[in-house]
Amino acid sequence: MTSPDTASLLEDAADRIADISRADLQIMLRRAALLLRNSGSIAFEDDMEEALRDLSGEFGKTRNDTVRFILREWMEKNTYLPVHELDEDGDVDGEA
Repeated sequence: MTSPDTASLLEDAADRIADISRADLQIMLRRAALLLRNSGSIAFEDDMEEALRDLSGEFGKTRNDTVRFILREWMEKNTYLPVHELDEDGDVDGEA
């Protein structure tokens, strides 16, 4: 027998809200909040995870920051996001 997941428990509680105790509802809502708070990670295949680990080490960034960086670069290069260009007369703070 498998235990029901949090979404199923919340749906069931919503269907019979008058019968759910306040304590049980608090527990379910705290579990849901925890799941939402920790759901930012995307799982990739093993070879991609390994490449992400290597890149993260090279960049000195976390895995999630590396994924954000890669996605932003890809989206800018494919014109899904505006590119932040430096003008020729602008200050580059020591970067070319």
